[in-house]
Amino acid sequence: MTPIRKKTLTAIPAAGMLAFALAACGSPGSSGTTAPEDVTGEGCVPIAGEELVALEDDRNLQASENILAAFNADSASGSALEAVNAVSAQLTTDWLINLNKQVDVDRDTPAQAAQTFLDETGAAEGLSGGSGALIVGYADFSESETLANIYAGALEAAGFETETQSVGNREAYLVALQDGQFHVMPEYAASLTEFINPDAGPGSDAVASSEIDETLATAEPWLNDAGLVVSEPAAAIDSNAYAVTTAFAQEHDISTLSEFAEKCSGKASILGGPAECPDRPYCQLGLEEVYGIQFGQFKTLDIGTLSKQALVTGEVTVGTVTSTDGSLAKGVTVPPGPESETEESTEDDGE
Repeated sequence: MTPIRKKTLTAIPAAGMLAFALAACGSPGSSGTTAPEDVTGEGCVPIAGEELVALEDDRNLQASENILAAFNADSASGSALEAVNAVSAQLTTDWLINLNKQVDVDRDTPAQAAQTFLDETGAAEGLSGGSGALIVGYADFSESETLANIYAGALEAAGFETETQSVGNREAYLVALQDGQFHVMPEYAASLTEFINPDAGPGSDAVASSEIDETLATAEPWLNDAGLVVSEPAAAIDSNAYAVTTAFAQEHDISTLSEFAEKCSGKASILGGPAECPDRPYCQLGLEEVYGIQFGQFKTLDIGTLSKQALVTGEVTVGTVTSTDGSLAKGVTVPPGPESETEESTEDDGE
C-alpha cells in the first residue's frame, strides 16, 4: 500500500456540525399564534395516530448520508474491505429501520440485531483471506453499535479476530482512528465529508452533495490527507426525514414531500423539529426552497422522541425524525408521552 500522508483533524464546533445536519426550516411562526402574513395556502391540520410514516424525499433535499466503513489506512487490507463491502451490498434503509426497531423498540442487543442481519442476508458468507486483530469502534448511540457488530461479524467470517469498542463522538474518535488506537468505524458519508473539510467552520457552506458519488469524490483528497480509507457506500441512508401519522397520509393520499407541498402547504400545517430547524438548509428552509412547503407554525421539539410524540397526539402535522428511526417500521406504535414535554417555539428560534 502506498504510504499516505496524515493530516491532523481539527474538531469542528458542535454548532457548526448542527448547521450541516439540521439545516434550514424557513421562517417559523410561533406555536399558538396566527401564521406569518407571507404564508399562503390553507395547509392541513394535524391528524393524531399511533403509527408513523416518513414522506419520501423525492427531490433529494437531504445530503448523501450513506452508511460506510472508515478505516485507518494501514488496516484497510483487501480482505478487510471485501468484508465490509459485502455488508454494504446488503444494507438498505429498510434493513436499518428494522434493526433499529429490534434494538430500540424490541430491546434486543445490538449484537443480536447484527446477527439477525448477517443470518438473513448471508452478507458474511464466502469471505476469506483475513488475518490479525481488528478493533471496530462505535459512537455513543445504538445504531452505530449495531453497525459495528455487523462489520465485526463479517470481518470475523473473513478470518480476522475482532472486538468492538465504544469510542465516543466524532471529534474524539476520528483522531483515535488516525492514530491506530482502533481500526474501523461505521460512518455517514456526508457528515464525514463535512467534518474532514479543511475549510469547514461556523458559517461555511456545506460541501457534501445529495449524490453519493459526488460526495465521495469531494472527500477523497481529504481522506487521503487524513490517512483514512472508506468502503463502498451502502444504499442505507440515515438523514433528516419528515414524518406524518399513517392516518394523515391515508386521509390525504400523501407519500412524498412533493405531494405534501401540493396538498398541504399553508397556514394550518405545523412543523415540529429542533430549534435550529428554521435556519438550516436541510430542514424548514430546504423544505421551502426545494419543495415550496410553507408552514403556519413551528414547534421546537427534539429530532426524534418529542417530534414523534407530538405527531401521535396531533400537535404537529409534520415531525422531524431520522430516516432510519425504528418507529418507522411497519406496525410499530408510538406512545404519546407526557404532554408537558412539548416545548413551544418563539420567534427567536434558530441560530
